[in-house]
Amino acid sequence: MAEPLHNEFPPGSLEAKDLKHLLHPTTNLKVHREKGPSVHMRAEGVYLWDNQGRQYIEGLAGLWCTALGYGEEELARTAMEQMKKLSYSQLFAGKSNEASILLAERLKEMAPFDAGRVFFGLSGSDANDTQVKLMWYYHNAIGKPEKKKIISRLGGYHGTTVVAGSLTGLPPFHANFDLPIPQVLHTDRPHYYRDAEGAESESDFCARIVGNLEDLIVREGPETIAAFIAEPILGAGGVIVPPAGYYEKVQAVLAKYGILFIDDEVICGFGRTGNPFGAQTMGINPTTMSFAKALSSAYQPISAVLIPEFMYEPFIEASNKAGLFGHGFTYSGHPVCAAVALRTLELMEERDVFAHAARVGEVFQERLQRLDEHPLVGNVRGAGLIGAAELMADKEARTPFQPAKGVGAYCNERCEAHGLILRNLVDTMAICPPLIVTEDQVGEIFDKLERALDDTLNWVN
Repeated sequence: MAEPLHNEFPPGSLEAKDLKHLLHPTTNLKVHREKGPSVHMRAEGVYLWDNQGRQYIEGLAGLWCTALGYGEEELARTAMEQMKKLSYSQLFAGKSNEASILLAERLKEMAPFDAGRVFFGLSGSDANDTQVKLMWYYHNAIGKPEKKKIISRLGGYHGTTVVAGSLTGLPPFHANFDLPIPQVLHTDRPHYYRDAEGAESESDFCARIVGNLEDLIVREGPETIAAFIAEPILGAGGVIVPPAGYYEKVQAVLAKYGILFIDDEVICGFGRTGNPFGAQTMGINPTTMSFAKALSSAYQPISAVLIPEFMYEPFIEASNKAGLFGHGFTYSGHPVCAAVALRTLELMEERDVFAHAARVGEVFQERLQRLDEHPLVGNVRGAGLIGAAELMADKEARTPFQPAKGVGAYCNERCEAHGLILRNLVDTMAICPPLIVTEDQVGEIFDKLERALDDTLNWVN
């Protein structure tokens, strides 16, 4: 049966062709069929234009990823030159290329832990799939094959492939996909605003949910659990900033039972939280780290997994016994992706982007806090250049809107009407501009968001 096209889009238009040909990721397909797409045509700096000529300011860095903004000529030049020099090279069977070698060296130098080896992929999802496979491989190699379970968190987001989608703790990413797989467990999200009980203090809240984590470990058997995975600040689950002391307590429990810590820096890495890495902002001492998104400022698809040398060493004999280390992708260490990522990191250093983002982040957080005065906003939270405003039906009683009412979705539509791109995570408005954003542009983002909130308040009333 042919799918009906949106009546407002003329046949042959990009919108009509989209509705006829594309299957969109992370989209309500029924709503999309009814409303059609927004087609972006060009972008420069922190601004985009659609195919109707409308301009928008980028308030979400694409999908939390365009750290250096759009149209960066240095990255375009780097990609072109690398394509001319060596458009493709594999890393299989000991082959290598200069860009991958130099990028791996650079990432080890930057990492806030004693990284030993770097594995390249193409997305945050495949990076976190790789993390789990490496944990299984490692524990098999050291004679602990029973250590297979991975603990993630409700509300966490780690990707959408089979394993990464299982790690993700958001129901729509499990529904109808037969996820999560049995080896993945979920513990409490550290969302004090929504999940505190009664007059529970932040300290008591942390003690309770970390106590639940320890109970889960004991119940499942510490000898069966390989690792715990966490985003320093939870992104797609609502930009949740864990309370002070949370990670200190978590890491004490993990150390007690010999469980490794996978730090998913896909959103938080490379200056987003006011420090080079989210682990530094939140006081995490990870065993391994996942990178993607801002690693290349989204100019090329690339991800990286960093592991310590003590994990790598047992791989050598295990791979020899098996015949090879049987994991990897055609595009692992793609020289164009690696060259662009390396130049991205160089530009961040040359232009002092991390320090700029930290300074502008202070202005960003000041404007974010002012949203707490709005009648619709129950809670604001963030760090550096990432934040969120959670909309509430009754902010005093902390009563959320019924999801079916679609308040966040309406607010997001009003943001676009005012020329602002954000993302509603149900009824939480997520804000995450490119790191190159200026103080004036931060003001523009929040001015437009405030107008959208006023529109939404009138609509709700």
